[in-house]
Amino acid sequence: MLIQAEHLQKTYHMGAVKVEALKDASFQIAAGEFVAIIGPSGSGKSTLMHILGCLDRPTAGRYLLDGHDMSRASDNQLAEIRNKKIGFVFQQFNLLPKATILQNVCLPLIYAGLRGRRKQQQLARQALEMVGLGERLHHRPNEISGGQKQRVAIARALINNPALLLADEPTGNLDTKTGQEIMKTFHRLNQEGHTIILVTHDPEIAAQARRIIQIRDGLIQRDEVIA
Repeated sequence: MLIQAEHLQKTYHMGAVKVEALKDASFQIAAGEFVAIIGPSGSGKSTLMHILGCLDRPTAGRYLLDGHDMSRASDNQLAEIRNKKIGFVFQQFNLLPKATILQNVCLPLIYAGLRGRRKQQQLARQALEMVGLGERLHHRPNEISGGQKQRVAIARALINNPALLLADEPTGNLDTKTGQEIMKTFHRLNQEGHTIILVTHDPEIAAQARRIIQIRDGLIQRDEVIA
């Protein structure tokens, strides 16, 4: 099992106020699944995403990724896991504006310590070709469309061949048509064997996944496989 979440809880203290953002969340996700986590603003889905992405730790409970207990990992170990095991796709793209598309996609390889510019660029080209941008290598982010920027972000997320692709509102800044193109990219990647967790507030986007985990007020209300 790729992901095991066992009774996850997350409590924030804001002065004298205690906020229970996540309450007793338990589920499992197998390798190769395509799961949407859906909920309104303030539901706890972002908190859950941060824990699954090893960006935050639960207050209580256990989170196992690929059999390893992330609750016991050090900060350095979590940073290494984020770089090598998890690919992130964010709503805001987070591309370096002065770097070329090729250079943007190379960044995780540099952080991972892969030496050799030629090897880095070869892998980055392959990742960009996977998302249909093999002819845009030397363009900069301000020279391409929003949908193309998101596909660059997907290529960057895939570059280290992660066990998990975690997408946070990946269509949120895109028009409907472009958003559907991005969803087609996710479907194709999932068919090729990539495990995808997509966090969204949009029911129409969530319905395109193969499984929906619905969260409200920090509680999992629904966990359903879509026929």
